[in-house]
This record gives sequence, structure tokens and C-alpha cells, in this order.
Amino acid sequence: MPPCLLSTRAPSLLISCSASPGAAVAVAVAVAVRSPPQPPSPSISLDSTTTLPSLSCSLQCSHFQSCSGCTHEFNLHRPVIVDEATDFFKNHGVSDFTFDTCRLYGWRCRAKLAVRGTSMSPLIGLYQEGTHNVADIPDCKAHHPGINAAIELLRQGIKELNVEPYDEDQGTGDLRYVQMAVTTHNTSLRAAERYRNGKVQITLVWNCRNEKSSNSDKLDALVKFLWRNGGSWSKNHHIHSVWANFQTSTTNVIFGNRWRHLLGESDFWEHVGGIDISLAPSSFGQANTRAFDVLLRKLQKYVPHGASVTDLYAGAGVIGLSLAASRNCRSVKCIEINKESKLSFEKTVSRLPKSVVSSISWHNADTSIEPLSWLVGSDVLVVDPPRKGLDKSLVDALQTISSVERKAKFSSESSSIKEKEEKRPWILRAREASVQIGSKTDSEDSRSFPRTLIYISCGWESFKEDCKSLLSSKAWRLEKAHGFNFFPGTQSIEVLAVFKRGQAVGLKKKKSGKKKKKSLL
Repeated sequence: MPPCLLSTRAPSLLISCSASPGAAVAVAVAVAVRSPPQPPSPSISLDSTTTLPSLSCSLQCSHFQSCSGCTHEFNLHRPVIVDEATDFFKNHGVSDFTFDTCRLYGWRCRAKLAVRGTSMSPLIGLYQEGTHNVADIPDCKAHHPGINAAIELLRQGIKELNVEPYDEDQGTGDLRYVQMAVTTHNTSLRAAERYRNGKVQITLVWNCRNEKSSNSDKLDALVKFLWRNGGSWSKNHHIHSVWANFQTSTTNVIFGNRWRHLLGESDFWEHVGGIDISLAPSSFGQANTRAFDVLLRKLQKYVPHGASVTDLYAGAGVIGLSLAASRNCRSVKCIEINKESKLSFEKTVSRLPKSVVSSISWHNADTSIEPLSWLVGSDVLVVDPPRKGLDKSLVDALQTISSVERKAKFSSESSSIKEKEEKRPWILRAREASVQIGSKTDSEDSRSFPRTLIYISCGWESFKEDCKSLLSSKAWRLEKAHGFNFFPGTQSIEVLAVFKRGQAVGLKKKKSGKKKKKSLL
């Protein structure tokens, strides 16, 4: 990930919520007058028909002018983009679009931050908009409190041990970036206390090839400092573990290929979507854990019990595995290009309830290459692409999926699909890197394709384009859409959209209905 992306998901900070008859006036006045922080607001669930009182949730943050994370200061519970989304879905046949907002501050459980400046005055934060100048954000209220505490401890360690922050121009220094990830999975505490007492996994991106390089002694000293003051050796135990990633590239890529677990627990667990999930520091994880859990539980309602599911852009398979457990799926196939996610998938499967009897598989493969081959025999397709949206080859395949299915059913081609696949090197490589749990589902119809498409989007602009392309082909219709406030303080929303194959039944009846004869009386 290029450093410029560090600022794309860093939003909201301290907020206060108040109701007043003249919200518009109150907002204008609040620009000039910043009141003291108020207690946190309760979670609010909104839909397109909800009429709120004059509620204004305002952001109060000393970092707002310098940090590129936040984009607006008011109405954090309902970004302006929600109105656009409501109109968009209404114009495409969905009049009951809903929007859910959860915690408005302290929500971020995962952050990647640049480390710059000097050993005596380190800067730990995000790049300022359009630059590679780092804005120091020690009091980011979007961060889980544990992240801010870990950052402060890291700052102390850098100063005391004379650790040199990275210098991009010279390519020198020791510490380039830090990744913080909070786990709230502590079963020894009551559910209400687990979030508040979350522990932080710290990954230090070190500017050397491996742990035997010349400056590795400083790394060792810094790790011991962190653990002595925040790990299980300390009275204030808020650090889960410490990892190192070794990176010497001069590009904007944050992580190198070499990872090392140094101290603390090696396994990082979280509980979302009704299952325990394992996430390695190299795996993608949602920043807003609570909002992601809400989305998963909403998604589960649209998957029939016993369905066969294909999960594309699957990562460590969290979505697919949560469906296997909650919907008793016949089979689940997870397809992911990042091979680092394989181990996390295997560990997550090991903690699935014993009642799960699905045939589950994970494949290290590129979704953009002949995507239809992964959809054969599935009832439901789930896609959770990166911000850029679906690969063009997948969009093209979904646009023609009905005609491909018809050809497969009325020709002999389908009987030889498996033989052809065996000759394709990329399929052989994907199978070699796959993980199979449970019995294989040979009984699945090799001529059928999904009739339900569930699209999870973090990129609103790319989703609109993909949605229009799918609907223009007449192969799909849009049935439901929900929005989620994953990143309070920004104009980014997460979207869950449900598509079905073919035209709506009601429309067909209307077209085929006979005209009534005029009465002769």
C-alpha cells in the first residue's frame, strides 16, 4: 500500500452531540465556538424515511486542520453522501435504503502510521494532504484509546533509545512505519468491558533486510522497552504482541515480505459475524470492528440456509466462514490473491463450531482470470473488492452469465469443463495452494451459476459504475441496499447491495397482461 493511502481511512476524532431547534444556525456558530467535549452519543440507526430532530454531531479536534484523515466536522452520524446514495438507489428501484451508524469516536481498531522527524522529536501520524509531510496525531479520537496509548509509549522508546525515524530523501533511519491493531477478544471479561480493555498488536516496519542487520540491536532494545512498559511484564498491560516487518525498498510500499513475531501472543483473535477469526499482521482487517460485525449480521439474512457460496476477494475468508457457520451452507469457496491470508484462514477454520459440516475451501488465485470458473455450482456470490471496485473481467462475466448458463445447459461443453481446466496452469497452481475442509461437493450442478450477488463496497464511486454496468446488461436487478458508517468524519460509507438474476416477476406479469375489452354497454 502506498503511503498516500495512509490517510484514506483515518477519520473522526472527538465529537459531541446536541439537539436544538435551529440546527443549521447552531452548526454555523459551532465553527467559531468549540464547546468542551460531551459524553459519547448512543448508536443511531437511520433509514431513508427517518426524520431526525435537529441533531448535530460536531467534531472537535486539534489535529483537524493538519491531519488529512477527517474531511468534515459536522453531522458525523450522517455524512452528506448518504443523501446521494439514497437518491441513487431510489432511481434504481430501491426506495427503502437504510443507513446504520455506530460508535462515532474511538472506533478505529487498526491503523497504519508513518514515522518521521528525529529521534528527539518523532512524528507519528498521517501524511498531510498532497504531501509526504507527516502530521503528528497523538490525540486522535478516531483511534481506539489503546492505539493512542501504544503510540505514546512508542514515542518514549524512540527518544530514550535514540531510534532514528526514516528519512525518505536519504533512505536512512531505522523505523519507517508502525501498524497498530486492537483485539477486543478477551473472554475473561464481560462483553461490555472487552472493547474498552482491548490490547494492541504492534508491528514495527524496520529499515533493514532482516533481524541480523546492523541496526537490529536497536530493534531488539525498542521491542524490549515496549514489552517492559506495556506487555505482560508490566503493571499496565495493554500490548498484545510485537512484530517486525523488514523493508528496504525505496518505493511507497509499506510492508516488505519478511515478517517476524518477537514478543507476546503469536495468534491474534477477534470475534465478528458470530465466529472467532484469526488475523495475521500481514492480512487485511477491517478498521471498524463493531460496524463490520453489524454488516456481517445483516448480510447473513440474504443467504438461504444450505446455500452454496463463492466468496471473491475473500482475504482470510471471514465473510465466507461466517456464512458457513450462521447459514449452515452446503459449501463455501473463498478466493484470494494474497497468499499470506492462507494461515489465518486455516486458524479461523480450526475454531469453527463443531456443528459446521460445510465443504469449505480457500484458493490462492487471481479473481480477474476467468472468474466464471469459480462460480460454477454456486447459489450465492459474495464480492468484497478493494476501493477500485470489481475487475473488468468479472463485470463482463457477470453481464453475460445468463447466456453462458444457457449454453452450458444445452450443449456438451459443460461436460468437458473439468478436463479443460486441468490443462490450465493457473488453475493447477490455485489448486496446489488451496485448503480443503470437509467432503468435496461433487453433486453440485456444474452447469448452474449464482442467482444472488451480494456486493460489499468501500468505494462509492466505483460501486456506482459497477452497479450501472450490471443493471444495464439486464442480467441482474437490484433488490436491497444498506449503508454503514464505517468511517465517521469522512465522506466514505460502506455499502451492502443485493442483486438477483433476471427481471422482477411483477414487471414480467405487467408486460404479458392482456388488455381488457371495452364494454359494449
